[in-house]
Order: sequence, then C-alpha cells, then structure tokens
Amino acid sequence: MSDLGSEELEEEGENDLGEYEGERNEAGERHGHGKARLPNGDTYEGKYEHGKRHGQGTYKFKSGARYIGEYVKNKKHGQGIFIYPDGSRYEGEWADDLRHGHGVYYYVNNDSYTGEWFAHQRHGQGTYFYAETGSKYVGTWVNGQQKGTAELIHLNHRYQGKFLNKNPVGPGKYVFDIGCEQHGEYRLTDVERGEEEEEEETLVTVVPKWKVTKITELALWTPTLPQEQPGADGPGQGEAPGAEGGGEPAEEVQPLTDVSEGELDSMQPGEEEGDTSREDGEEFRYDSLDQGNVSFEEEEVRQPELLD
Repeated sequence: MSDLGSEELEEEGENDLGEYEGERNEAGERHGHGKARLPNGDTYEGKYEHGKRHGQGTYKFKSGARYIGEYVKNKKHGQGIFIYPDGSRYEGEWADDLRHGHGVYYYVNNDSYTGEWFAHQRHGQGTYFYAETGSKYVGTWVNGQQKGTAELIHLNHRYQGKFLNKNPVGPGKYVFDIGCEQHGEYRLTDVERGEEEEEEETLVTVVPKWKVTKITELALWTPTLPQEQPGADGPGQGEAPGAEGGGEPAEEVQPLTDVSEGELDSMQPGEEEGDTSREDGEEFRYDSLDQGNVSFEEEEVRQPELLD
C-alpha cells in the first residue's frame, strides 16, 4: 500500500534550459506555449510564463513517467494526473510538487485510495479499496496510516470501531448482514518471538486480540399504534394484553450471551471459547491491512433464535 512519490522523479530546474522552440516575451524569456527537450532527456510541452513552466502542460520523464496538469512557477500545482513508471497513477490536487488536497491513487495491484492528502501522504478522510478481497476501509488517516474512527466493510459483514497504526483498538462491533451484531473490544497484546537466540534482543510484535462481550440481534420494528383503553371485562379469553398493537414493539434487542472478564483474557482474535463461538458460528483472524491482506475465515452464521 505504498505510494511511489514523485519526489523520486525530479524535473529539470529553471536553469537547465536545454532545447526550446516556442513563444517568447520581449525579454527573450520563454513565455506562452512552447516545447522543450531538457538536458536529462525529459521533455515538456505546455505553457510558460517568464521562463518558467506555468499553466497547463505535459512533462514526460525519460523513465516513462509523465505528468499532465497545471504548473505554477515550475512546480506541479492545481489539478493534475501523474502516471508512475510502475503503472500506478494519481489523479487530483497538487501543491508545491506534492499530492495535497483531494485525489485518487490507483495502485498497480488494482487497489485504490480516494480521499484527502496532505504533503504527499494520505491524511484526513478517505476510502481504501482492497481489490483482492473486495473489502474497503472507510475512515480517517494520519500521515499515511489508518488512525481514528473507521468502518472496515467486507462482503457480508462489517467492523465498526477505532484504528491505530493500521490495527483496530478499543471497543467496537461486527455487524452481519443477517441482522446479528457481535460486540466486543480489541486489546493490543505483546507477543514475544521466543527463545531462538538468547543473546540477541528479543523482538516484540503487537497483535490485536478480539474480546467478545455479547451478541445481539436486531429487533423486528413494528409501528406503534395508539393504545386503546381496555373494556370493562378486560381482555377476552386467549388474548394477551397489548395484542392489538399497544405501545411496545414486538421484539427487543436482547443480549444472547455474556462473557466474563476472566474468559475474555484467554481468548485470541480468531477464537471464542465455549458456547460463544457456537452461538455466532464465526471465526475471525485480523491481519495487517497493508497491501490489502485482510483475511477473515468465515463459516455459515446461524441466526440465534428469538427470545420469548
């Protein structure tokens, strides 16, 4: 999920004139429309102003990369499209030669990011689409990393919570398309490498572990009707009070299972002990989102029976 920055593809400066044919002003400066072949083999065709690239133009690098867009005093500034040597491309706003503002980056593996940029990095609100899994992350970014409140949407379920350094942290919930919700919390746990070499410094990996607290199902919503006053004889035989639609919905959200704190501490991200895992029938394994490696092992989710 890396971005090939255009800072690695530097354009020729204003003092590297090379060959030029086009319009000039009275001072002999490149001014208006022109074509230039620069000493390093790059070419530019577009607008100039007082000897500098200024306005709409196309800059082609000898590496095969190219920029088509707006310039201000020799720098990419405004709307522009940059096509990188590996085939990835960015379409959006630029400021002082950097991706800055709103834009879309299409990656070579068919992933894409649509959202806000700041100083060449994903920063602000944005959506990252993982082509391999069909999943997408919708939420906030800070300096290129997933951080803050977000929603990770999969084909038949979604996770809603907070992220830090590309990992889910704190309270959140999984929402399944069948109408079942699994509530819980991600806790970051340090996992040591092991006793391979005692003399070397032990490597520590932070792994998010999902702790389930309860499972609920969505209530079947019914309109609330005005409550009628019961007759003098009360409800008739075989009729339950409120059967005519008085005041309360037919179903309520009920917790189907509660997991004690002691049980939570022993559970892994993809494990749910005892009856809890059998209730929702779903196992999860959270992997790093980088390069679209979002992996969830799924089994058929069995909708819990409604409580009487």
